[in-house]
Amino acid sequence: QGQLVESGGGLVQAGGSLRLSCAVSGRIDSSYTIGWFRQAPGKEREFVAAITWSGGGGTYYANSMKGRFTISRDNAKNTVFLQMNTLSPADTAVYYCAASRYYGSTYSSQYTYWGQGTQVTVSS
Repeated sequence: QGQLVESGGGLVQAGGSLRLSCAVSGRIDSSYTIGWFRQAPGKEREFVAAITWSGGGGTYYANSMKGRFTISRDNAKNTVFLQMNTLSPADTAVYYCAASRYYGSTYSSQYTYWGQGTQVTVSS
């Protein structure tokens, strides 16, 4: 089994920043893509960003996140980060990291392993 553990969520004011972390372990090796998704109350889970674990570490973003969110990784610590800037109340959601065998996948259905999620709340 693969394990992913998110941390770093919390309450922040509009315009502020947060950095989420995703600790990866178990059977998730360098062939996996690690992605971030989010789900707001009453809404479907949506893709945020993804990064390939091997090679040059290709990155992928939802259009609405480009320029505000940055995904990165620390291979030595088996950790993936999501830096979120200029947050707005619309970014309030539970944020999940997940692992997929599909290279650069942006589809939640293609992700096999999921973390438990971390709550991000942005106040106006």
